[in-house]
Amino acid sequence: MSCVFCDLIKSNKQWVFESDKCCCFPDISPVADVHLLIVPKIHIESLTFVTSETSSFISDIFESIPIIVKKFNMDSYRLVANTGALAGQSVKHIHFHILGGREFAWPPG
Repeated sequence: MSCVFCDLIKSNKQWVFESDKCCCFPDISPVADVHLLIVPKIHIESLTFVTSETSSFISDIFESIPIIVKKFNMDSYRLVANTGALAGQSVKHIHFHILGGREFAWPPG
């Protein structure tokens, strides 16, 4: 099984943020002034597959988000995790979109 995010993680690119358990990089098709993706450094298909063995990677993501949004001077932002095809998940590696820099409408999508 090939995973684009696993391949990116292995490439050791320069990230906008990196911890031991996650990395953050710009989305290649941004829909906001700031559109970043934050992913765990291990393969977890989606939120549905988070377990007690992998939850520390998700916790690290949530501990990293305040650092990242501060770095990008965002005091308002939207965090999105699409889970499953009907919800718009196009890469089967859990990832969170950090969106900011513009006003967002509700409900989304």
